[in-house]
Amino acid sequence: MLTFYHAPETRSGRTMWLLEESGLPFETRYVNVQRADGSGAFDPANVHPDGKVPAIVHDGVVISESYAIAVYVADLATDSGLGAPVGSAERGPFLAWLMWLATELEPAIFMRLYGGAEGNPMAEKSYRQVVRRLELALANGPYLMGHRFTAVDVMAGSTVAWARHVFPESAEIDAWLARIADRPAHQRACENDAELVAA
Repeated sequence: MLTFYHAPETRSGRTMWLLEESGLPFETRYVNVQRADGSGAFDPANVHPDGKVPAIVHDGVVISESYAIAVYVADLATDSGLGAPVGSAERGPFLAWLMWLATELEPAIFMRLYGGAEGNPMAEKSYRQVVRRLELALANGPYLMGHRFTAVDVMAGSTVAWARHVFPESAEIDAWLARIADRPAHQRACENDAELVAA
């Protein structure tokens, strides 16, 4: 059994979605976190070393950071199709996509959201490269790794959907976001927090 440490309306929602896709049994423990608007607080019940989310515990071991969790869960859930087995032809591209999301896509998005991109030629070049890579992959899709849905789509899709307004108009991106949002596991992940958020 996995224990998942989560706070609603945070980016750990994508880990909730990933776990729902995995088919693995898990228990969710809701914790408080300090938020950008100053609300929230450090929660001593949270196992994350920085007091953030997400984190999971498996067999007594704490795994934090979204992308590490994505690899870990995909490797555990071998029948889910979320990952690529060690030694397979897809393993390298799978890991490369996840690292690209963390080191290229997310920084490009945050530069546009929070300043630093305007008038910065390198930031603009990085942003254009991110958009181009997404659109090229999806033109050969229907998913980022081609014919099948993986953890890459969970991690990228949740981020792009959250920051859709910083991307240009794109039929490929919109069709992909709609396709993955319709997945039953995504719907369950959204519903899991709805009652708590409403309260």
